[in-house]
Amino acid sequence: QVQVVESGGGLVQAGDSLRLSCAVSGRTFTTYAVGWFRQAPGKEREFVAAIRWNGGNTYYKDSVKDRFSISKDSAKNTVSLQMSSMEPEDTAAYFCAASSLFYKEGSYYKAPRTYNYWGQGTQVTVSS
Repeated sequence: QVQVVESGGGLVQAGDSLRLSCAVSGRTFTTYAVGWFRQAPGKEREFVAAIRWNGGNTYYKDSVKDRFSISKDSAKNTVSLQMSSMEPEDTAAYFCAASSLFYKEGSYYKAPRTYNYWGQGTQVTVSS
């Protein structure tokens, strides 16, 4: 089993920055990727960013790749999502997830169904 716990959400103003953290614990050696997803009220959960647990390849939703950055601290087993130039459209519950499935093609890590361990989510609200 792998556990993931998010932290760092909050209320910010448009243009501000915010950093989310995801602590990964348990059988981390079975983890192949960690991703961030978000879900706004009335909308489907959507991919934001992902990083391979080993190797560090990163993947982004097109609309955030110039503003968000995902990184991994191997010593602490944490994955962070640094968000800058935030927009009201970024308002959502943000979820961290870990995948124990290996795919050579990185695009598979953009799909929620690829992830089998999910956190409870952290709310991010961006005011205009």
